[in-house]
Amino acid sequence: MKTFGQIIKANSLDKVVDFDAGADRLLPFDFTARNTELTAEMLGNTELFSHWVNQQLADNNARYGVGGYNEHRTIYSRSAHFDTSEEPRRLHLGIDIWGPAGTPVYNFYDATVHSFANNDNFGDYGATIILKYEIAGYVFHALYGHLSLASLSGLTENKLIPAAGRIGTLGPTEENGGWPPHLHFQIIEDMQGLKGDYPGVCKFSERDRYLANCPDPNLILQFDF
Repeated sequence: MKTFGQIIKANSLDKVVDFDAGADRLLPFDFTARNTELTAEMLGNTELFSHWVNQQLADNNARYGVGGYNEHRTIYSRSAHFDTSEEPRRLHLGIDIWGPAGTPVYNFYDATVHSFANNDNFGDYGATIILKYEIAGYVFHALYGHLSLASLSGLTENKLIPAAGRIGTLGPTEENGGWPPHLHFQIIEDMQGLKGDYPGVCKFSERDRYLANCPDPNLILQFDF
């Protein structure tokens, strides 16, 4: 049986965001403990955090900040949403694309709407769309989180979303769970019965199990960073 990576490489995919590899620059973001610029004060203040993200992009002439798959992040300490009594959730399972609110988000291949929701806890996804794909008999899902609330308008489960169709836009802070604007893009093989939501961050002790169900999204994005 072919792997997810083999299936993806054998098929032509469309973009997820507008990006010209010959002209645009990506800035890899490090949100682990190695990044000492991210102080507790900054993480506790969304305005300061957003200013830091925007300043980094401007200083580096980058269209997007990007990264985060399989990254053990300190930034989730800003929200109790990621805390549990046993072990906090800190391992990121998707790729984030940081850019301006209103940035268009597109579908990379023909899909149907699996589910959608407004996950409006502080630190959560905000507006979330999950699409279901079948490529060469291989079924999987993609979660698009931190979208604008308007992105949910007119959606119904099983609705066809054609390849290259616009899914929505990046949501502003007040609509995306209290984060600087960005897209959380995550691949999920088995939704495990969930709808409108799936963990984008897991406990480190559960890393292997979650990564096995959530392949690297850069197989689709093909970003060089």
